[in-house]
Amino acid sequence: MNDFSSGTQATVLLLFTVLVTLTLLMCVMAGPDRDDLENFYTGYRSLTPFKNGLAIAGDYISAATVLSTTGIIALTGYDGYVLAVSTALSLVLLMFLLAEPLRNAGQFTMGDVLARNIPGRAVRVAACVVTLSATVPFLIVQLSGAGSLLTFILDLPHVAGARTGSIVIVGSLMIIYAALGGMRGTALVQMVKIVFLLATSIVVAALVLNRFDWSPGDVLRAAQQGSGAGAAFLQQGLQLGTSAGERLDFIGFQITVVLGVACLPHITMRLYSAQDVPAVRRSMSWAVGTVTTFCLLVIVMGTGAAALVGSQSITAADPHGRTSVLMLSQILGGAPGSTGTTILYSAVAGMVFLTLLSSVAGMTLAAASSLAHDLFAHVARRGQAEPRTEMTVAVWTSVAVGTVAIGLATLVQGWNVGVLTTLAICIGASAVAPALTYSLFWRGFTRTGLLATLYGGAACALVLMVFSKAVSGTPSAVFPDVDFALFPMQSTGLVSVPFGYLAGWLGSRLDHWRRTADSRESRRLYEESEARLLAAAE
Repeated sequence: MNDFSSGTQATVLLLFTVLVTLTLLMCVMAGPDRDDLENFYTGYRSLTPFKNGLAIAGDYISAATVLSTTGIIALTGYDGYVLAVSTALSLVLLMFLLAEPLRNAGQFTMGDVLARNIPGRAVRVAACVVTLSATVPFLIVQLSGAGSLLTFILDLPHVAGARTGSIVIVGSLMIIYAALGGMRGTALVQMVKIVFLLATSIVVAALVLNRFDWSPGDVLRAAQQGSGAGAAFLQQGLQLGTSAGERLDFIGFQITVVLGVACLPHITMRLYSAQDVPAVRRSMSWAVGTVTTFCLLVIVMGTGAAALVGSQSITAADPHGRTSVLMLSQILGGAPGSTGTTILYSAVAGMVFLTLLSSVAGMTLAAASSLAHDLFAHVARRGQAEPRTEMTVAVWTSVAVGTVAIGLATLVQGWNVGVLTTLAICIGASAVAPALTYSLFWRGFTRTGLLATLYGGAACALVLMVFSKAVSGTPSAVFPDVDFALFPMQSTGLVSVPFGYLAGWLGSRLDHWRRTADSRESRRLYEESEARLLAAAE
């Protein structure tokens, strides 16, 4: 429980109410008409590059980045620093490799990109399945974390009822944002979130540095002492270990983050809302600059938490360190109950709350859009759905996805659901990234190769994760008391990413060896659109 006065709790609740009211009002005012698909899916592509860049950065920076990465830095030092850098590098890779071709090829969803050169209902179904496989686990993690974090922030009893109530509240707001706001409404929420997030993080980071006379060296030395690890705090190994296999696991996870995070469907969906290719280029520049700045602030805040809070206090509140930034704000604000503590803690709590809301809203919109546009409009109705009908389906699928995510999040309370974050990123790196890369840059990519990449990469990541050390056999696993681990790593990327690329190559080569009509048609369609995809030529 927190040693906070009722005045502090009242301030936090007031700020939460203001944020919810403001963002709901923005969603309602910016929401699309009932029969306007272009507005719902892209917001008419009316956002300026600066605003769209902020929206991309807002979608990209999830609660996992704000809370989990900060906690990992506070508890493991060097390993957390590398994770923060990998997170920023993933968006850089998206900007230089995929952003412009995606904007040229996409309309509303990932299925549109993949079906451009390889049309067919099977492609749409596969795109929808992989989109749900990547977004729903992330949704469950965000909502489950919301339950625990809001009980901590609001000083509620740590009982199942309080956590469940928090999950339902956040989930209900998430559904409303996605259903009413569409792409433009959620973009405005993301913009408010990222501005508030940056402003609050800058203040916290500045207060940390001010405590140590603006000397980064003093902060690091204090963090080494506060972590209890000494010199090991600035060396690789505190998170996963120092053996050869554990170092390989660490490298594999960072590669997976770089390849997978920016390819997740709720991130790539933002690129379709850019006005044109120059606009998407400028949007990504703003997004990369914003995310890189925030990752630097996360490093300062995480190190400050290790120095001022200490690993023992952090792990006592949460073994995974997700409350470290909240505990840091308590110390930086001054004496308990003081005005400074109340203001700073309320600001950080509001930052966390708004991050949770906006993150889950964007993921819900991506999942619902794929169900409505790919599965309903192009599979069930064979591309002949009325716009008003598709809009209605999109709204109700938002409700359905949100309801399922809320139900699953309440069921996994108390579990180490961080493994679901790893699974989503692995699917992004093993299925989505290979499919997009091949579709955009290889004229020999065929339907068989695409389906093999999507299903094979996702299935490989899922199967290996189930039998990994992250699920069983270790104290931090989902099931620590049983051991059915057959895969000796925490993440699957070292195996599943090459498997996804290999499956796509083999499937396509198999089609070419058979010299099927599909392979010739896929090549013809790619050649017709190659100039537009890669150089924006009409």
